[in-house]
Amino acid sequence: MNAICLLVDRLHAGYVGAYGNTWIETPAIDQLACESFLFDHMLIDSPNLDSLYRSYWQGRHALCGVATPNGPPSGPMSGPTLAGLLGSAGVDTTLLTDEPAISGSDLIGQFNELLDLGTPEVTEPASSLEQTHLAGCFTQIINWLDNVPRKPFLLWCHLAGLSGPWDAPLEFRRSYTEPDDPPPRESAETPELMLEPDYDPDLLLPITQAYAGQVSLLDTCLGALLEFLAGGNLLDDTLLMLVSARGYPLGEHRRVGICDNALYGELAHVPMMIRMPDSLGAAARSQALVEPADIWATLLEWWKLEGHSSPTGRNLLPLVRDEVESVRDRLCLTGADGQRAIRTPAWYLRETTEPLLFAKPDDRWEANDVATRCHQVVDDLRAALSQFDEHLQADRIAELPPLDGILLSGLE
Repeated sequence: MNAICLLVDRLHAGYVGAYGNTWIETPAIDQLACESFLFDHMLIDSPNLDSLYRSYWQGRHALCGVATPNGPPSGPMSGPTLAGLLGSAGVDTTLLTDEPAISGSDLIGQFNELLDLGTPEVTEPASSLEQTHLAGCFTQIINWLDNVPRKPFLLWCHLAGLSGPWDAPLEFRRSYTEPDDPPPRESAETPELMLEPDYDPDLLLPITQAYAGQVSLLDTCLGALLEFLAGGNLLDDTLLMLVSARGYPLGEHRRVGICDNALYGELAHVPMMIRMPDSLGAAARSQALVEPADIWATLLEWWKLEGHSSPTGRNLLPLVRDEVESVRDRLCLTGADGQRAIRTPAWYLRETTEPLLFAKPDDRWEANDVATRCHQVVDDLRAALSQFDEHLQADRIAELPPLDGILLSGLE
């Protein structure tokens, strides 16, 4: 059995057809979604790649080892890595990436092979699809698969993707412009800015069109990969996962790009789909709350490796098999400058100077703050977040009591 994990950074869930987008043409992603099991509520636990990858590759929540309002941080990060465990079990492991933060991570040492693609200095759109950086990355993926070792393998691909460069040919972004629109953005640089409260929509429109062009480029590249896989027999025994490492704010809450990495849905809520080789779970989807450490637990279960638990990570295959409806009652997030957030089936709370509260799942992109009208909910969610911190730092997450009442079901 094999697995291909394709992580495309900064892919906004709201710009993917399977998650509700209707104006960007993404036939390849749509095809993969139809063949896959979709997770509607996958949230990263941190926008920091180092912390995020300790979740992916060690099953450690991003809050592990982080000082909290309730106490000091836990001990140093240690323990086995996903690549190390799989390698000991005879699985060939390869990391392919164009992201320096990943190729330079202290967690990659146990991969059998590192393919460092590098990130070129690009300032303007490419003249053809084949000349784009993203197309070059997918060509390397296909070349590796074309010479895949004849033994179980994990190919982990982390692509900078939508974090830049935005070098799709201009016709990709022009396909989303109307006659009266401002001229398309001609730079390949990734924008980052805070919009003024009364900003001109014409300032944002060329940025969203350029981003849409990059999504179309990604879709075209993914289509070539799916066509290659369909032409061989790899999909017969290979789990294929598509997930984003982080989302990309595009004007929601007046943020474009990284900015302050505020823990809103456009950053924290990412698309995730798993295609099983036997079509298990195809075209089905789950409302369960899912986090990065679950990928660790799921891949270990995929290869039947036991005895390596994660404090918070849960095997997602029972969801795919329709054996359970959920795997947890809350997700907790951490960000820069002490930012914290908690998500339950009914609520999303951002801890800031003044707490922000949003009703879920209806308020998908956190447009309506209801904190001043739901003081008890705010207090209960803050207590639940502190409780999670305390149990995680004390390595007693299994003893965490379940939530109840309005934190799960919302207001009547």
